[in-house]
Amino acid sequence: MEEINTLFERYKQSGDVALRNQIAEKYLYIADILAKKFVGRGVEYDDLKQVASLALLRGIERFDPALGMQFSTFITPTIAGEIKNYFRDKTRMVKLPRKLGEISVKVRAYSNEYAAKTGEKPTAKEIAEALSIPEEDVLHALEISGSVSLDSLVGAEGEDGRSLHDVLADEKENAFEAFETKESLKAAMQDFSPAEKELIYYRFVSELSQTETAKKLGVSQMCVSRTEKKLLARLREKLKDGV
Repeated sequence: MEEINTLFERYKQSGDVALRNQIAEKYLYIADILAKKFVGRGVEYDDLKQVASLALLRGIERFDPALGMQFSTFITPTIAGEIKNYFRDKTRMVKLPRKLGEISVKVRAYSNEYAAKTGEKPTAKEIAEALSIPEEDVLHALEISGSVSLDSLVGAEGEDGRSLHDVLADEKENAFEAFETKESLKAAMQDFSPAEKELIYYRFVSELSQTETAKKLGVSQMCVSRTEKKLLARLREKLKDGV
């Protein structure tokens, strides 16, 4: 672990792509294992391996060895989440009106490109201005594509880089880690109302869209969107401070 942490520290300081690739080679087997796990669901292995490999590279960019977490523990649920998002997006794209589907593809591509260059996610307004499309269409495309999903940051942006996928323990984590992460989230949500807990459950455990969650709760999609942002902000602060 000391050796890999040294590599990460060197990469964070230099940004040397060769170091990043060296780290990726050590953990490419995880991407391979997870890609194979999802084979047989209508997507070719090569496509799944590409999604998993890109998730691995993004995970390397986000990982901070100072957190004291093993990279394998961090990256496994992250890659699995990206693959699940890929399947969900692929399924929804089939059902989407052609125009909205095309917008969703452009929005996602621009968002990924922007994040790769700046290390941050663009706002809906920035995307709308860059692509010359209505902000409302951007919001709809983002919501349908599930871009929030389990990849929403729990830690403040630019700090620990953890996502809800990292906090909600994956089956590959050992028993203690699973207990510890679930207990942390449980403690952070102890003052949430039953409705707020339901919203978090539907969005980040059941992985429903905002529209689907709104129907479950009997409220509008906009209400879910606004409440979700507030709840994630509260979680960021509590988890950042260690509750």
